[in-house]
Amino acid sequence: MLRTGAKFIFNLAAVFTLMKCIDPYTPKLNGFESFLVVEGMITDENTSFTVKLSRTLQEQNATPTPVLDATVFITDDEAKSTSLKNIGAGKYTTESIEFQGIIGKTYILHIHIGESAEYESEPYTMQSVPEIDSIYFAKVQELSDNGTVNNQGIRIYLDSKEGNNNKYYRWDFEETWKFKVPSPKKYNYLNDTTILPVTDIKEYCWKFNKSNEVLINPVFSGQNSRIVKEPILFLDPRKSDRLRLQYSILIRQYSISKKEHDFWNSMIKINESGGDIFASQPFPVISNIYNVNNPNERVLGYFHVSAVKQKRKNIPFSEVAGLNLPFYRYPCVRIEMAPQDYPRASPYAPPLTWNGLYEMYCKNSNYYFVEPRYFQGTDKLDKLVFTKPECADCELTGTRTKPDFWIDLN
Repeated sequence: MLRTGAKFIFNLAAVFTLMKCIDPYTPKLNGFESFLVVEGMITDENTSFTVKLSRTLQEQNATPTPVLDATVFITDDEAKSTSLKNIGAGKYTTESIEFQGIIGKTYILHIHIGESAEYESEPYTMQSVPEIDSIYFAKVQELSDNGTVNNQGIRIYLDSKEGNNNKYYRWDFEETWKFKVPSPKKYNYLNDTTILPVTDIKEYCWKFNKSNEVLINPVFSGQNSRIVKEPILFLDPRKSDRLRLQYSILIRQYSISKKEHDFWNSMIKINESGGDIFASQPFPVISNIYNVNNPNERVLGYFHVSAVKQKRKNIPFSEVAGLNLPFYRYPCVRIEMAPQDYPRASPYAPPLTWNGLYEMYCKNSNYYFVEPRYFQGTDKLDKLVFTKPECADCELTGTRTKPDFWIDLN
């Protein structure tokens, strides 16, 4: 039985590289052959869809070469054909105003390469998918390093509403979080008598992460197709700043066919065995695409078809502050220094000037000057404060462009 929430990173661009959690695994392809690799999915969303084509190379870790000269189109069960535009780098896209998947319709992907190579996907009917009812989290402990390390964090779960006897599901997600640099740059240093406030302090930004993990559920028995407490993601608050201010996750839910479920199950078994992808017979399910004129040719990849439902969950710091978790600490050091504090090259060397101190840190050592310190109650300069750039300017690791959906909850 496939375990609940099995996670696999599926990167066809890396020649069928699979990862379970963070441990990479590349299936063996003994007896080199240039395989066509296909990545593509259509849903019922009003957006453009991309099919990516490439071919494997003999070197195991080499980047596959893109297929640049293909003709790609999609047909449905009413004989309607939609051509995909070649946008380069092996990518072919639909126009959102011209094509949108419809629940109940059956689709076939067609790929023509050169004058004789013709590929098709097996017919795939777009199934409806139930709404996501709720997304929630709980404090949990997770073991790592072969059970020797106990990590505390939160696990995010979802419940779905009951579907139309759906049995196979897949999820992916996008993360967004707001963060604050520890020592924002607030002043510009010109000289020891001219230190001016910064008019645009880059203190708060947002980061984004689009999951390339594949989460699938086990096969259900009976008629109840409602998902309850499906684990989606574990967040260790010590390892990133995701939970320091406010975190948001958008989860998408897909309803997949039994064959696609078998495809992912095959990838799981290959990953766990560490064996040759074609070592056992019958061969595992590695694609729903075949060469029309040469059915024995092996193709890697899958053409996915599904309706999709999505739901967003926001987690402000106030909701996790009371969980007694060890939160992330930025690897940032504030250096507060006066010229006489800086080590001299020799006992006879004169002490640095304020300008010399600034140059030692900001021009020679790649630090940012962030602010001055004055003797209490005076305008006499006491210290200059320096830190690493990424600790002073949030745009070096994020963006200050606020997402359209964002609402501050703290």
